[in-house]
Amino acid sequence: MPLYQQCQGCWHQTSHPGVSEASMGSWGEGQRPKPDFRLEWLHVGKWLSPFFVTCAVYFLLWIPEDPPSWLGALVKCLPVLCLALYLRARGSPSLPRAALLCSAVGDACLIWPQAFFYGMAAFASAHLLYLWALGWAPLRPRLLLPVVLVCIPYSVILLLHLPPDLALPFSGYTLVLSLVLWRGLVRGPPASWGALFFTLSDSVLAWHMFVRPLPHGRLVVMTTYYAAQLLLALSAVPRSRHKSP
Repeated sequence: MPLYQQCQGCWHQTSHPGVSEASMGSWGEGQRPKPDFRLEWLHVGKWLSPFFVTCAVYFLLWIPEDPPSWLGALVKCLPVLCLALYLRARGSPSLPRAALLCSAVGDACLIWPQAFFYGMAAFASAHLLYLWALGWAPLRPRLLLPVVLVCIPYSVILLLHLPPDLALPFSGYTLVLSLVLWRGLVRGPPASWGALFFTLSDSVLAWHMFVRPLPHGRLVVMTTYYAAQLLLALSAVPRSRHKSP
């Protein structure tokens, strides 16, 4: 089986330990158990509560205003690490979990300005893992056109303001991020919203750092970043089927 088909299957895998293929047949032709959305959302809320709590701690302490420290790096990484634990608890595939761990490394590196290149490399690795998990089927090349029309002009503008030693790494990173956006749009919600928020977060960060500081730029970057990671994580959770009473 081609690798992208394996990844596609693991990204939106639908399973439940109490529902086998044989029992599914008892529902009749064209029938499926109706999900209990209240039970599902209660379960999701229980496991995501550490993520929301750690996000609140980060914004209350507002780490970007503090001098770089290992404590600041830990507080910044905690929400993403909580999402990785959430995916593990829900039996999600390993690729999105690995992407979250690479993102946590990137978060820690970006606390220190001198480690910016390493942070970019960690996030590029995370995007490659997300890209691998999202898969390549269906292809839908028409959705690539709006991505190209937006990303290329924006990237050209940023390249004019980048230090020469960052031009090549930035171009490679932009290419990978653009592919993730394309594949996220193909996959549909919530992956599409996750990819859009991630692109917005990185775009605002790059403009804020290299072109012109934006009002509340760091707040926009981190809000959209955590939202992006949450939505991409939710995309990777196996959806349970619960038989109606």
